Amino acid sequence: MAQSSQPQKDLVSALNLGAELNFQLPDPEDEQIPDLDFNNQVDIAWQVCDRFDLQTEIWRGRILRVVRDREKKGGDGRGTGFLNWLKEREISKSQAYSMIELANSADTLMVEGKLDSAAIRNFSKRAFVETAKSSPEIQQLVTDAAQKGDRITRREVRQLADEWTAMTSDLLPDEVKVKAADHTIPSRYLAPLVKELGKLPESHVTALQEEVAEDPSVDRLKQVTSDARNLAKYLDAAAQVQAINHSSVDMEMALEEALRLGCLNTASELVKQASGLEQTIAKLYTTWKRLGSLADRLYVDTGASSPNLRSLLSCLERLSGEAIEVPLDDSGDRTIRLRIITDSDR
Repeated sequence: MAQSSQPQKDLVSALNLGAELNFQLPDPEDEQIPDLDFNNQVDIAWQVCDRFDLQTEIWRGRILRVVRDREKKGGDGRGTGFLNWLKEREISKSQAYSMIELANSADTLMVEGKLDSAAIRNFSKRAFVETAKSSPEIQQLVTDAAQKGDRITRREVRQLADEWTAMTSDLLPDEVKVKAADHTIPSRYLAPLVKELGKLPESHVTALQEEVAEDPSVDRLKQVTSDARNLAKYLDAAAQVQAINHSSVDMEMALEEALRLGCLNTASELVKQASGLEQTIAKLYTTWKRLGSLADRLYVDTGASSPNLRSLLSCLERLSGEAIEVPLDDSGDRTIRLRIITDSDR
C-alpha cells in the first residue's frame, strides 16, 4: 500500500488536532458578572476569531495563487481550469483575487523583513488590509508597532498614517507641526486638511496656510479644512460650467469677494448646482432625441392592426414631441412645459 504524501499527512494532522475554536462565553443574563469583565471576555474571544480569520484568508490566498499559477503553466491559457476550481468551491473571482492580494501583501511584508509570522497575529483582518494598501512609510510604522506586540486595528493604522502626514507634509505650517508633535492638536484633524490643500493651486494654498499659522487651533483647522474643501469644489465646478466659460466674469475676483463676505460655501454650491443643471440639460436633450427616434421607428412599423401600440405612441407624444409636458403632481393641476430649441431650429 502506497504511503501518504506529506501534504496528505499535514491535512490529516490538521483535521485531527481537535483545536477548533471553542470559547466559554459569558452568560448574558448573569448579573453577577461586572460589565467590565463581560466586555473583556467577549473582546478576547472576538480578537481570537479576527486573528484566526486573517490567518485563514492569507493561507487561502496562497492556495488560490498556486492553483492559478498551475493553471497558467498547464492550462488552456484562458484560466478556465482556475475558474472551474473556484466555481466548485462557490468562490467568486473577485473574492479569490482579493485573497490572493492579501497573501501577496503578507508575503511581501515578510520577505522585506518588516513583519514576521507571529506579528501577523496582532492585526485585525481589516487593519492588515488597510496596512497592505498604505504607503511603504506607513507600513513600516504599523509593522514596527505590531512587532512590539501592539494590537493593531484600523484605528491604529489610521492614527499612525495621520501622524506621519502631519509630520512630513510640506502643506502644513511649522506652527501646526509643533502642536501636532506635542499632541496639543490631535493628528486626526490634520490629514483631512492636507488632503484638501493638495487639490488647490499654490496661490490659494498660501492664504489658507497663513490663516492656520496665525491661529493653529482645532477650531481654526476645522474651518480652514471646510474652506479648502469648498474652494476646491468652487474651482472644479466653475471650470465645467459653459455659461461661465463663455462669459467675461473674473472668477478669481468673484472668489475673493466670496471669501471676504464669508459666503464661499454658498458661492460654491451655486456654481456646483449650475454645473449639475448644464449636465442634466445635455442628458435631457440626448434622451429626448433618442425617445423621438424610437417613437418614429415604432410608428413606421405599426398600423391599423396594432391599435394599442398606436395608443402608446399617442400617450408618449407629450414627451417625444416638440413640446415636453410633465405633471408636477398626481392631480395634474401643475404641469411643467419645456420646448427644446437648437441652433438648427433658429
